Amino acid sequence: MSVVWGIPYFFIRIAVRQLDPGVLVLGRTAPAALVLIPVVLRGRHVSAVWRHLGWIAAFAFVEFGVPWYLMATAERHISSSLTSLLIAAVPLISVIVQLARRDGERFAPRRYAGLLVGASGVILLVVNGAHGGSLRWIGLMFVITIGYTFGPMILATKLADVPGVAVVAGATAMVAIAWTPWAIVHWPHHVDGETLSSVAILSLVCTAGAFLIFFELVKEVGSTRGVVVTYTNTAIAVVLGIAFLHEPLTGAIAVGFPLVLLGSILATAPASATERVDAFDVDELLHG
Repeated sequence: MSVVWGIPYFFIRIAVRQLDPGVLVLGRTAPAALVLIPVVLRGRHVSAVWRHLGWIAAFAFVEFGVPWYLMATAERHISSSLTSLLIAAVPLISVIVQLARRDGERFAPRRYAGLLVGASGVILLVVNGAHGGSLRWIGLMFVITIGYTFGPMILATKLADVPGVAVVAGATAMVAIAWTPWAIVHWPHHVDGETLSSVAILSLVCTAGAFLIFFELVKEVGSTRGVVVTYTNTAIAVVLGIAFLHEPLTGAIAVGFPLVLLGSILATAPASATERVDAFDVDELLHG
């Protein structure tokens, strides 16, 4: 999951050189929907989509429709590395929301420690790289982290019993339809092969394939623990940025990366016996 979601920042950075952010949102969602809708029809999941249409629309809005436009816009002004670093704040926001709700998944001290260690690495990296983007673009990324926090929660609490392919197909189709008028008006005069290849990977690998995997991950480990994959996403995104986009390798990256990876290991390590009981309790809560 971390690998598949570590590469989008790199391909978004390439795609927005020629594509308007709204056009890119359409390019990411329409092919994914076209690939997945026949699977939904063959599996006779249309009724499931219809019954949960409202929550699928809510998931589409907070996970695809708004965040992807804002992210593509931000990547026109800040590096892919900084973008991924800001997204790595999602687990921390998820923990805050969970604590405010006072229910759901329980956290062992080791997992809290992992989140804090990872957060320290993210903070170090962001502070060092903040000069690469203004507060405006950082603010946009913060809005995205809010959406990415609530998206998995919707999956875990409202759509847990809906086949993943039905959720992803329905959500991508809704977003594609919503962004089509904008894309028609802002359609580029020329698109090269590199851009088309980037969009294809973003749609088929990082959207259609990735969200089917992530849907199963959330059902397996819960929404709060599932989003910890954003820590390792950061490492992959920054490596790609340095290797292929000529983004700088700084001392903060050399120190921050190990903290980010250590935090990911601590926060996602195999559960103890007590945590497995807690996970069973959450499953009972979600599935009755």
